[in-house]
Amino acid sequence: MTVTRAHFILYVADQQRAMEFYSKALGTTPTLHVKGMTEFTLGEAVLGLMAETSASLLLGIDLERFAVGRGTSRAEVYLVVDDPAQLHQRAIAAGATEISALSPRDWGH
Repeated sequence: MTVTRAHFILYVADQQRAMEFYSKALGTTPTLHVKGMTEFTLGEAVLGLMAETSASLLLGIDLERFAVGRGTSRAEVYLVVDDPAQLHQRAIAAGATEISALSPRDWGH
């Protein structure tokens, strides 16, 4: 078996707002944007933004059970890029909240 592409899907409360944020932060446009799902192709991976309502219907579960805080789902996305400072700057300009300063990590990134 060979993995040909990895998909990472975030459940988002506001798909349009999330699409606009990631478009600005990543400096690219979605490769798919339909009701319930937006995708960005990033090298050999795909970042998906699935509306929480669509995810609940698809999975047949109430996502609120898995929320860290009221109305939020927890996820982390790590992007290995050639110019982290530029991507960091764009993300902040697009409205990201910095929770940790841009700095080398113990694991080499």
